[in-house]
Amino acid sequence: MSLALQLGLATLLQVAPPVARTPDHAVPRNASVRIGDLTHVKGIRENALWGTGLVVGLNDTGDSANATRQALRNLLEKQNLNLSVQDLDDGSAALVMVTATLPPFSREGDRIDVRVAATGGAESLFGGTLLFTPLTGADGEVYAVAQGPVTVGGFTAQGAAASVTQNHPTVGQVTNGATIEVDVLSRFLDDDDALELRLRDPDFVTASRIVDVVNMRFPDSARSADPSMIEVRVPDTVSRHGRVQFVAEVSALRVEPNVRARIIVNEKTGTIIAGQGVTIDRVAIAHGNLTVTVTESPLVSQPYPDSNGVTTTVPRTDVQATVDGGAGVTVLGGTATISELAAALNALGSTPRDLITILQNLHDVGALHAELEIR
Repeated sequence: MSLALQLGLATLLQVAPPVARTPDHAVPRNASVRIGDLTHVKGIRENALWGTGLVVGLNDTGDSANATRQALRNLLEKQNLNLSVQDLDDGSAALVMVTATLPPFSREGDRIDVRVAATGGAESLFGGTLLFTPLTGADGEVYAVAQGPVTVGGFTAQGAAASVTQNHPTVGQVTNGATIEVDVLSRFLDDDDALELRLRDPDFVTASRIVDVVNMRFPDSARSADPSMIEVRVPDTVSRHGRVQFVAEVSALRVEPNVRARIIVNEKTGTIIAGQGVTIDRVAIAHGNLTVTVTESPLVSQPYPDSNGVTTTVPRTDVQATVDGGAGVTVLGGTATISELAAALNALGSTPRDLITILQNLHDVGALHAELEIR
């Protein structure tokens, strides 16, 4: 574990202010977040598009699969060019998968970026051009058509005895390479002229606060049936042409979200992120480093002369255990905060790896009042 990471972790844990146990609605609301940043509107979503295409113009870095030459032959046949598969050279074309994301409220003629990825044995798409490729949605309808030069964020170079490759030259992008062919209708109001807000992080307290804030601005317009959804009805005073402004005003209202006490631990990297509101009951923590050394020192057993014996190897294992006892036992008072725990563990000389184990043990005994998520 690097010293910079240990110091960063200690700083992160120590700056968390102590939080007393008070009712949720009594928490001072000295910070606020836009409702639009906490929720998304039902019906407004992106859609995935995909298609199979050909990238041509490659300098002997394409693939030699029969499917690629067959696809190129079929494409040329539509241009009244009758060629056989054997007439087409290998390496100048590559069969690719083309994907794109169709934004909500897209209109005919808008342009979007597309991504291409080689499917055969192509070495690189550098310098290639994507040919006419229809992009379809989950319903099988064509929503966009892609075509254009491919930009690759890597390269490959090779000689007779060595080669070098940077990034992924078999994956590229066509900037503004697809033209939308049909309008995408995104409906954000239901038949009862109601707007449904979906919380990105469902929470009872946050949903209740959003309902209160919206009703303060538009009385009796908001209600919540569960912690993940808030229904907001359009007031009668809002005209049909003013619904966009109404949704914008609701999204701009500010509310104080409820932040749950949570600790996220990544054991792979030793990273620990602790939120505010984490408390710990009265607990004693002992810390020590146990070092076990195992040494193998095999011996060779040599038989006596003229004894008809066989030379063998005799195993010998030495095991030593040492304990570095830090600062003994530390006792935390009741309702200690995560910053107090960090200070105590720093006094014991604990590393982030030690803290992960201590947090797991605190959670197991029920002394840690927070959600512990280990990734």
